[in-house]
Order: sequence, then C-alpha cells, then structure tokens
Amino acid sequence: MRCPYCGSLNDKVIESRTMANGESIRRRRECLDCNFRFTSYERIDEKPFMVVKRDGRRQPFEREKLEKGIERALEKRPFSTSMVEQITNDIEDKAVKKGKESREITTSELGEIVLAQLYSIDKVAYIRFASVYKHFENLEEFITEVKNAEGKSE
Repeated sequence: MRCPYCGSLNDKVIESRTMANGESIRRRRECLDCNFRFTSYERIDEKPFMVVKRDGRRQPFEREKLEKGIERALEKRPFSTSMVEQITNDIEDKAVKKGKESREITTSELGEIVLAQLYSIDKVAYIRFASVYKHFENLEEFITEVKNAEGKSE
C-alpha cells in the first residue's frame, strides 16, 4: 500500500479489524520509511450480475425493472405488494442460480424463468407478460398462446 505522506510502498499492518457489517476489513498501517500511520479498508470487489440483451449488449441486472414488469402483469389481480416482492425474490434467485458461473443471464433465459413462475401462480398474469415478452405479430399468435396456456392447465 502506498504511503499517502511520502509515497513509499514499504509499510506494515499494525492492526486489522472486521467491520460490523462483516463485508470489509479496516487496517491500520505504518510506513516503514517515514513512520506515518494511515488507515486502509478492504472489501470484495464483486463482479455485477449482467443481463445479455438480444442484440448482444450487456447491462447490469436491475431488480426494479423485473419487479415493475411483474407488477404490470399482476395489475388488478389478487396479489399484495409483499406477494409481488416474494415472486420477484424467487425469480431473482432462480436467475442468479442459473447464471452463477458466468455472472450473466440472457434476456430470453430470464423471460422464460418469469413466464414459468407466473404460469404457476396466475394464468392471466402469464398471458399479460407473454404478450409483451413474446412480441406477438398478430392476433392468431396471441390466441394460440392463450389456448396453449389453457391446454397446459387442464
């Protein structure tokens, strides 16, 4: 660690403490050249979880965006805010688990996770989300999706 006073790279750690949140370490250091004492903090530099868009661009995963889409699909359905949050948590957990190795997931994989989750809890929400996610070109495609959802539930 470079001494902020003289610029030397020669120092020793005098004291180390884990911070209250357990996510960082505070270290008291002393420069061996000028005896100046200073504090440094260490924490894990986590790689952000990324979403790979259809065109190949990568964007950080935004939980708020996911939650907003789920809220929209469940609008005027019998679900409380806490239930929406729990559904969002479940989907986020599944997405992170699926993209654990690479720390990324494609929008299509994420969309399929959302669709599966919504299908299991509310068919109307599933159809609402599918109508946006699947980009239906015409009414026939939409009707086919509704019939498929209806057929799966029988």
